[in-house]
Amino acid sequence: MASSSTSRTTSSSSSTSQSSQHSSLSRLQGIAKQMASVSITSFPPEAVPQAPEDPLFGLMRAYKADSSPNKVDLGIGAYRDNNAKPWVLPVVKKADEVLRNDPELNHEYLPIAGLASFTSKASELLLGADSPALAEKRVSSVQTISGTGAVHLGALFLARFYKVNGANPTVYLSNPTWANHNQIFTNVGLPIATYPYFDKQTKGLDIEGMKRTLADAPERSIILLHACAHNPTGVDPTPEQWREIADVMAARKHFPFFDCAYQGFASGDLDRDAGAIRYFVEKGFELVIAQSFAKNFGLYGERAGCFHFISSPSPQAAEITTRVASQLAILQRSEISNPPIYGARIASTVLNDKALFEEWKENLRTMSGRIIAMREALYSKLQELGTPGNWDHIKNQIGMFSFTGLSEAQVLQLRNEFHVYMTKNGRISMAGLNTSNVEYFAKAVDKVVRESQ
Repeated sequence: MASSSTSRTTSSSSSTSQSSQHSSLSRLQGIAKQMASVSITSFPPEAVPQAPEDPLFGLMRAYKADSSPNKVDLGIGAYRDNNAKPWVLPVVKKADEVLRNDPELNHEYLPIAGLASFTSKASELLLGADSPALAEKRVSSVQTISGTGAVHLGALFLARFYKVNGANPTVYLSNPTWANHNQIFTNVGLPIATYPYFDKQTKGLDIEGMKRTLADAPERSIILLHACAHNPTGVDPTPEQWREIADVMAARKHFPFFDCAYQGFASGDLDRDAGAIRYFVEKGFELVIAQSFAKNFGLYGERAGCFHFISSPSPQAAEITTRVASQLAILQRSEISNPPIYGARIASTVLNDKALFEEWKENLRTMSGRIIAMREALYSKLQELGTPGNWDHIKNQIGMFSFTGLSEAQVLQLRNEFHVYMTKNGRISMAGLNTSNVEYFAKAVDKVVRESQ
């Protein structure tokens, strides 16, 4: 009996000890967990939530993952040839050869404002070589990280220095606009609003709605304007409509901010595509321009662009421009120090050589001509199929993109059933169409439109 009692006592003691050890371990684990939640990061989910994937790059990822042999990429805004391949412009290959054979070529830093032989020709391209603004030294140009960097630098400059009654004025963006415009301006603290642009009924420009909103906007508001080949709609004002827009903006003392990403790529004519900018400069507006060489040179990954400030004609114009240039240099220094050199050298080589410049213009006509041909082909196929609705807008719109008028549900059906990838707002990149897939796409559109009648 004594032995049994001792055994029970020992067992009970062991159990109590194990329970105590387990309790201590649990407490330690709880403390460790609590400490971990406090100290493991300064950026918990409530402070830094998971951001959604960029819709356009998510679309591109989904397209690449699709194994269908019939898949069609109409999402990304980059030129493709008739074989759906990226096209390195022949003139770019020649410029690259020139650079590689230059014994003096090096990889030193550029000045803060960039490659002068590039920025000077870039401003001539926009304004015209005989522009009074250039002759009167009313233009300040800074090389940027493509058009996106130019928009950002302009937004930063305006946020810092352009005040109305002590506050930043509102930036008015077209509805719709390039999605990145919204976050570029809001990221620097500028308030944004929209003006009507695309008329869903006519699939053209809502010129009256646009003018009415600009007329009602507070004086000296910033108005973001697409110089040509409006993204995402492909709808541009006519020359007469540009004059009407300029009149309203002048009356309200608004500040024009032009975004020019498609000069020469839209119509195939560099001067025609710069027409709106040149008209506003001619009318004496003080304005800024963001300029990209991604599309018209095919230098997408090289990030070649410029930001230009143009002052109004006045005895103080040159002095104003010099002051603005000094502040742009300070902002550029704190952002990127020096812009990248290769893309600027390629563009500069072409822009400063008469023969290469003429060849570039021919390359531009090749790209814009193929896109215009695809507009005609798609329109003809839809007409041939008797697809319900009016499709005149397909051939009337201009540039890289077309706003088809397809609904989000129709877009998703096209993706799920036909492996056609396009943004959910119905925008398509015309460069993604070619003679091998335009009929397939037209038949797919015909089917989803009929099924939703």
